Amino acid sequence: MHDGPARPETPPRRGRRPGRNTTREAVLAAARRRFASDGFKGATIRGIAADAGVDAALVMQFFRSKEELFGAVMSISPAALARIAAAFGGPVDSVGERVARAHLALWDSDSEDSAALLAMLRGAIANEQANTQLREFLESRLAGEARQEPAWSGPDGAVRVALAASMLVGIAVGRHAVGVAVLAEESTETLVSRVGPALQLLLVPR
Repeated sequence: MHDGPARPETPPRRGRRPGRNTTREAVLAAARRRFASDGFKGATIRGIAADAGVDAALVMQFFRSKEELFGAVMSISPAALARIAAAFGGPVDSVGERVARAHLALWDSDSEDSAALLAMLRGAIANEQANTQLREFLESRLAGEARQEPAWSGPDGAVRVALAASMLVGIAVGRHAVGVAVLAEESTETLVSRVGPALQLLLVPR
């Protein structure tokens, strides 16, 4: 009996290639693990990329910096980070006031960004690793912007930036986490008028 010409073998079906959203989620999952295990300062884009099975350049396509990646992990929008960065634009002699206003307005707003920051803050109070992550994140944001302005640089620049970050975190703790009545009841602008000059002296020493 003649069976006819042999049929060509059907190539095995390949699984669907991971899409952009799937890859982005894999990067976020890897970043969460790295930030949790290594802290903000210890985690690297290269290490996160290796954990996610992608190239480091692809991680940078999704997230332009480690700070933005950390913000995404903590559900802080790029727009919120951009508002903080924008505070460093403009005249140097009023940067303290602008930075104070941008930070306090973000913490005080009724938004998803504020909710994410407050969740980070509460975690930082209860967990030393989370405390370190939050402090290093704010220091990195401040230092990154300060490096763009020669007037803020100097041998003690890192110390001044660390003090500024600690001040901002401390105000948030007293105002939102601990609920110190005097701080909680004050308006954002009143606090800006008090905190701005102190930040000015730290960021732009005379």
